[in-house]
Amino acid sequence: MKKAIIAIGAAGLMATACASDPYGYGGTNETVRQGAIGAGIGAVAGAIIGNNVGSGNAGTGAAIGAVVGGAAGAIRGSNQDRANQQRYRDNRGNYYYCYDNRQDECYWENGQRRY
Repeated sequence: MKKAIIAIGAAGLMATACASDPYGYGGTNETVRQGAIGAGIGAVAGAIIGNNVGSGNAGTGAAIGAVVGGAAGAIRGSNQDRANQQRYRDNRGNYYYCYDNRQDECYWENGQRRY
């Protein structure tokens, strides 16, 4: 049981370590946020399932659950980020997009920041 608690705690710490915007823009990045939440929930569920099924190894279950939950959360968050984008066209016909109607956080189609 001690191993399960340690595994759950370690997975939670790893999940919260990446819960900020890695690009430093200070905005809400749903991919990162929901990926971290998914990893935390997946680690807890994986530890519980791993402790009760198969070889009874909660650490392995927590690791597998964190990976699967993190991937699922990141995919969901990425879809949400795309839904939050607003597309615009400049006077030369080039497309760019902005997040949440904020004109200070805009990017060209190739991903470069628009200043």
